[in-house]
Amino acid sequence: MQVLEKTDTSRVSDDRKVSHKPSEELLFRKPSGEDGAQVWELIKRAGTLDLNSSYSYIMLCEFFPETCVIAEQDNQIVGFVSAFRPPIKEDVIFVWQIAVDSSQRGKGLGKRLLHELLNRQACQDVRYLEATISPSNSPSQSLFRSLANSLDTECEVSECFPEEYFPGSGHEEELLFRIGPF
Repeated sequence: MQVLEKTDTSRVSDDRKVSHKPSEELLFRKPSGEDGAQVWELIKRAGTLDLNSSYSYIMLCEFFPETCVIAEQDNQIVGFVSAFRPPIKEDVIFVWQIAVDSSQRGKGLGKRLLHELLNRQACQDVRYLEATISPSNSPSQSLFRSLANSLDTECEVSECFPEEYFPGSGHEEELLFRIGPF
């Protein structure tokens, strides 16, 4: 894999687990299968993510609750991160999708969801966070670079899935963002 970019970040905190003031409005929790439909609706409303089947979100919520995080406000899901531990990369957590409701954008919820994920017991021995991001998705690129900065670690960007891997036309290549070690 060719490294396209390597970014050193400045020190923000001595601890990889960044604490946040508790929010009276937001509840962070593990999902369950019954959340899948609401998560699907959130992803659909976001309009910027690949919308997978409702069944896939039900399965994620049911079978990966330790590595998925829901942000809830007034019994409505306003944020979601789906992630998993790749069996061939024992020290990695791979973030598949992160969605924030339009009512919560610009408030740092995406980064809070990622910190919540990294603070989970399931991520105790994780040293790297990985995600794929298309070249035109500047907000996600900024989010993951900001996360690396807050964790006082590096963010390496490399080729991952070229455009020709995707059927049909219209899907950009996906770049791998690798944050760590922490």
